[in-house]
Formats: sequence, C-alpha cells, structure tokens
Amino acid sequence: MKALILSDIHANYPALKAVLEKVGSYDKLFFLGDVVDYGPNPKECVEFIKQNADYYVRGNHDNALGYGVDCQCMGTFREYSVTTREWHKTLLDESDKKFLREMPILNTITLDGKTFFLAHASPTGDMFKYLNKDEIENEIGGIKTDFIMVGHTHVQYIKKTLNNITIVNPGSVGLSREESKACYAVYENGNIILNKIDYDVEKTISDLKKSPLPQNIIMGLEKVLLHK
Repeated sequence: MKALILSDIHANYPALKAVLEKVGSYDKLFFLGDVVDYGPNPKECVEFIKQNADYYVRGNHDNALGYGVDCQCMGTFREYSVTTREWHKTLLDESDKKFLREMPILNTITLDGKTFFLAHASPTGDMFKYLNKDEIENEIGGIKTDFIMVGHTHVQYIKKTLNNITIVNPGSVGLSREESKACYAVYENGNIILNKIDYDVEKTISDLKKSPLPQNIIMGLEKVLLHK
C-alpha cells in the first residue's frame, strides 16, 4: 500500500498540484489539517480534500473558519490568518464550511496491518499546541499505535519513541517554515519517506497580488513564502 500524507496546505494550490504531479498514483490519502488560510486558493484546496482525502483531521485554521472562532496563531502570522480568513469566507460556500466543521479532531485507522493515529497538533486532541520533535513524545500518554501523524508546526521530522511508535510530521505543503518548497510524506511497504519539492511559488504570490487583501498582508505573505 502507498499512502500520501499531507498537512497544512493553507490554500496554496500550486504547491498541492506540484506534490500530486510528483507523487503520481497512490492508494490512500491522509490529511492532517489546515487546508485554509494564508493562500489564494481555498476553494480549489477544500474541494480537493473533500473529494480525495480518505482519512483526515481538523486543523486550527479549519476550525476557525468553520466555526468563526479564534485560530490562536502566534506572532505576525495571526494578522495574516485573520485577514485571509475573512476573504476565504467569501470564497467558500456553506457546504465547504460544513465540511470544515465536521472534520474529526482525531482519527485512528488500520491499514496494511499497521495502525495510524492522526492528529493536527497534539495527540491529546489539542489542535492549537505547538510541539517540537522533542516535546511531542510527552503528549502520547497511553496511545497504542504503530504511527502517530501530526502537522501544525510546518516542520518535517520522523521520530521513533522508546515504546516503538513512529511519530511523523510531513511538514507543510503550502507554507513551510523551513524553505520555499512543498513538503509531504509517503508511506509505502511499512516505511515513511519525507519529501520536499520545488513548486511555482511565484504563481502563488501572483494570485495573492490579484486578491482584495491589503498590501501589507500580501507583502508579509510574500516574504514568508520566499523565506526572505
């Protein structure tokens, strides 16, 4: 079995498209939350997840848009998220928002003889908590599974715990904190491989510049996307 593992698309369709073209065929799609906010293409990205994700969980940004509540972002990203979310609300219809509201907070599935535990930020179900590679093991508690898959931090890693659980963060498809690439992971034949690829960042920026967003927000997002 080959499973594509995506997280934190953040309405960046050029990045998502690049990943799909690179990966080609796969058997299952896991999505770890945050399809909206920041990027210029929420409708296309939500539609893709609605139609193609086999297993998924809700991210803090999905929750914020779906329910009209705070996403609890940090630093300057808060202004970017709040402003883009107001725009995204006008681009998504009620069925899209209903889908975001109804995404589960946690998900557990068994495939290929392995158990996969999906969460956005913390395995406890806290979708807002920022946990680095060294901190997340403290959040596992009594979870018994082969793999724990999380997103939220926009930083890729794989970590093996003392009780033989493999924790995987595929990084962010649309807004990597590491470099201007689209990040993802693939599970195949019992193994996880982390990947990051180039995508048309300029197309994403061009689409943002065509939007009704304030200039300071567009310029701020451009810097984030280009890692300036």
